[in-house]
Amino acid sequence: MKLEALLENIRFYRTTRSIQGLDVSGISMDSRKTSPGDLFVCIRGIKADGHTFVREAEEKGATAIVAEAPIESSVPVIYVNDTTKALAMTASAFYRFPTEQLRLIGITGTNGKTSISYLLDELFAHHQCSTGVIGTIQVKIAGRTMPVQHTTPDALSLQGYFSKMVERNVDTAVMEVSSHALDQGRVFGCEFDVAVFTNLTRDHLDYHDHFEDYFRAKSLLFAQLGNGYNSKSPKYAVINKDSLYASKLIQSTAQPILTYAIQSKADVWASDITCNESGTHYVLHTPPGDITIRSPLMGRFSIYNMLAAASVGVVCDVPLNTMKQVFEQTKGIKGRFEPVREGQPFGVVVDYAHTPDSLENVLQTIQQFCKNKVWVVVGCGGDRDRKKRPMMADAAMKLADEVIFTTDNPRTEDPEEIFRDMVEGKTEGYQWIEDRKQAIRAALTGAGSGDVVLIAGKGHETYQEVNGVRTHFDDCEVAKEILRSIKENKR
Repeated sequence: MKLEALLENIRFYRTTRSIQGLDVSGISMDSRKTSPGDLFVCIRGIKADGHTFVREAEEKGATAIVAEAPIESSVPVIYVNDTTKALAMTASAFYRFPTEQLRLIGITGTNGKTSISYLLDELFAHHQCSTGVIGTIQVKIAGRTMPVQHTTPDALSLQGYFSKMVERNVDTAVMEVSSHALDQGRVFGCEFDVAVFTNLTRDHLDYHDHFEDYFRAKSLLFAQLGNGYNSKSPKYAVINKDSLYASKLIQSTAQPILTYAIQSKADVWASDITCNESGTHYVLHTPPGDITIRSPLMGRFSIYNMLAAASVGVVCDVPLNTMKQVFEQTKGIKGRFEPVREGQPFGVVVDYAHTPDSLENVLQTIQQFCKNKVWVVVGCGGDRDRKKRPMMADAAMKLADEVIFTTDNPRTEDPEEIFRDMVEGKTEGYQWIEDRKQAIRAALTGAGSGDVVLIAGKGHETYQEVNGVRTHFDDCEVAKEILRSIKENKR
């Protein structure tokens, strides 16, 4: 592709020499992965600055450089005001604007993004659509899966995934959109058709300066839906009306809005709710009509997730009977209120709950069906928001009968320091077992008939990260292994 064509949507830039007729065979933002003929874009990251790796990119064969700060280079340099935006725009152009050829649904919020994305994947698959999903657990393209490092990948990877979706005839793509990605411009150049807001509770304040900045980042998804109305490519916003931030978010978009709620009437809402250990039962009210749902998904938070998915279904003309079929047959996803059963006389649930609000929601759900004691095994991640640590401990101690604090990806921090942050001012009502496997073992050997043990914080994750090193650790696998050994020892 000609470099001039690649830069067509970047209106204001200057070059150190002529780029007329220059060909580009690829785009790179990592000097180590640069190939001959690539356009190398200097990105200022949290840990490294691409401007310092220009020489290595040139040695690998970069044909031109995009920069926002002065650099020395033997190849043409294109200077722009913002290389992050430039990367997104050039990547979109290089892959021939793939999101314009897809129906793209973006989901943002603190909790529920992954569950909603997989509900939508099932919903559209049952609606005879070919689907793609980009999220916390994996990237899925027309049934094929691949691992992913971030909830929302960088702009270059993102456009590459969308391009593969177009190649494989995907028509509907669902993407989790994190506040980091919105703030860092990773989704610039993405043409969203539906934006979904789930909720906003304390999270990522190690990155954002304050809670209002966290909300500002989330609201960008809705502001970026645009001000115009195109009947051939309509845009919609789906918003949880029960969130305290709903009214502010409604003001962030000019597009048609569909609200959903449980606590108040909305465009899509639930009534006659019953929650127990076998799932949820409720009446789903929507503009096209009402249906009764009996779902195996447990808890009110699962109803919120289904309401969000149903709202997207409404704006995308998915029939109510398809929603009913999916919601009543879905098995849920790994690490999201996932039961672990090895014939034991008590319940074991693994959940990703890693914020005070999500931990409270999960524990409250367990209280609704637990016949005896509620146990919880939980910790807090290192190198993350320290202020939420005592809140996590408060939620655990308020809603569980037996509390075991342990490690959860301590990263570069001392686990004892994390623990002290959690229990500051508290002297009893908990156990501290640093080794996560031993903490899980203590809960499972201590639990009695009718109890429920919640193993919280990691969910789908399959690793523990200590001092920059990740070792395999899967809460479900560990729980099953321990339960089997307990059973063997009783024989």
